[in-house]
Amino acid sequence: MSNYLAKNNAAESGATSKRRRKLWLVSGVAGLTGVVSIAAVGVAAAAGAVGTEGLRWSTAQQVSKDGDLGAAEREGHKGKKGEPERRGEERGKEVPCDSDKLIQAIVYANENHGGVLELARDCTYTLTRSDEHGNGLPVITENVVLKGHDTKIVRDAGARHFRILTVGRGGHLTAKGLTIKNGQTVRSLLRGETAEGAWSRFSNSVEATKAAEASQAYLPLLQAKPKGEALKAAQAKTEATTLVDGGPHAGGGVLVHSGGTATFEESHIVGNQAGGLGGGLANFGRTSLHHTTVADNTAFFYGGGIFNAGVLEVRESRVSNNEAAIGGGGVANGAAFIFGRDIDGGTVTIERAEVTDNEALGFGGGLLDIEGTSAVRHSKIANNTALLAGGGVAAAGDSNFELSHVEIAGNSTVGVGGGLTLALGAIANVEESKIVTNKAGFFGGGVFTVLSEATFRKSEISANRAVGPLGVGGGVFNVLAEIDLDKTRVAHNFATLRPGGVFNFLGEVNVDDKSAITANKPTNCEGSLTPVPRCFG
Repeated sequence: MSNYLAKNNAAESGATSKRRRKLWLVSGVAGLTGVVSIAAVGVAAAAGAVGTEGLRWSTAQQVSKDGDLGAAEREGHKGKKGEPERRGEERGKEVPCDSDKLIQAIVYANENHGGVLELARDCTYTLTRSDEHGNGLPVITENVVLKGHDTKIVRDAGARHFRILTVGRGGHLTAKGLTIKNGQTVRSLLRGETAEGAWSRFSNSVEATKAAEASQAYLPLLQAKPKGEALKAAQAKTEATTLVDGGPHAGGGVLVHSGGTATFEESHIVGNQAGGLGGGLANFGRTSLHHTTVADNTAFFYGGGIFNAGVLEVRESRVSNNEAAIGGGGVANGAAFIFGRDIDGGTVTIERAEVTDNEALGFGGGLLDIEGTSAVRHSKIANNTALLAGGGVAAAGDSNFELSHVEIAGNSTVGVGGGLTLALGAIANVEESKIVTNKAGFFGGGVFTVLSEATFRKSEISANRAVGPLGVGGGVFNVLAEIDLDKTRVAHNFATLRPGGVFNFLGEVNVDDKSAITANKPTNCEGSLTPVPRCFG
């Protein structure tokens, strides 16, 4: 696994206190029920913010104010006689450390087939105003390169809410050596959405943990159809229409629209906030991150660090210390709602990366996949938290999940599935990976599966704990799901109640002769209501 940690020239992530920023008021957490109530927290616009009057992104008006972007530049663009016209991306244009000059340069590049913009070294371009759609810089509609040198583009703290960068249909942004900071979109108008309500679409685990705590039968709840499905059906006739590409609430730092593409290299997307989806980045097109840090961002719904509904690649990068109110503290691939239409996940590839120290008040502390396809390879998902389910990873619905050479370690949840949670149709293939030292308050310290399928091949599920007074299945908790253990070891897991290794109820656990379920406490499989083959004690 790569030890890459992007050099944070912004000095923001490194300076951040270890204390988490609490942006929501949390109440109603009784014992270990995992019941969370998020008080509505409005983000008030700063007083005296500069409006959009006077900001006119017209090349005719802006370029005339700055001769070096005028006739001489246009003449150079034409090329010599007999030579083909040169594209803008083949040239570099120095942009002084002035936000208005940056706006002018992007306008000119958009209207002249793109361009390479050399941003000022060690400069902070401070944006104080936006267009009527909440964009701090002109929407990228051509092939534009923003080449920074320890350069920051930030929203002024006193300005009205707006994101920093937007890539429109047909646009391609390449950002190098940049820090994107302090973008903030307006709070979503969706009402009544809660983490518990959304998770109830896929599992009755919250109801089951409440029943267990009240000394009532909880397994019938887990085997029943999730109650949230019925509620969703009842809302079908009146549900709100999904706004195109997440609406004005998506992408606190960066928004990539459908049909747009973006590449970030050696950059930092830090300290941004979205009123809906994607605190740091919301991607509906195609986006790649290389040697890039996404940290200290927040979202009021899904994807504290990154929200994806397109094609996303995260390579040799770090996603850390982000927060989301419903799901996907680090990365959310897709979103589920009760009062609005769902957004199916797209395709996510995470390779040689770290997803660490993220937090969700609902499910999927590190990584969440809903109705999408995700592949994580040679990476680490560690020290993430979620209150309801899936401290490290959660996948739900028709989700296809691949984990290869991945370590899921030290993640936690008050509810179920400290390391990995699979629910209602999710399918996971886990190969040569480790799910270790995770903990849950109730069921499945390492793995929680309900109405789903999983294959573990040449892997290890060990030293996980179901630590609450009613904790069951320290290693694996399986209900109405199918699990294959192929050359896999389930060992040294702990649960308060039997079994500590693998608990199975009306599911199928296939254990090959090269696998072992051993040294778990208080038992390996004894106490499981449905027998687990090749498991003794």
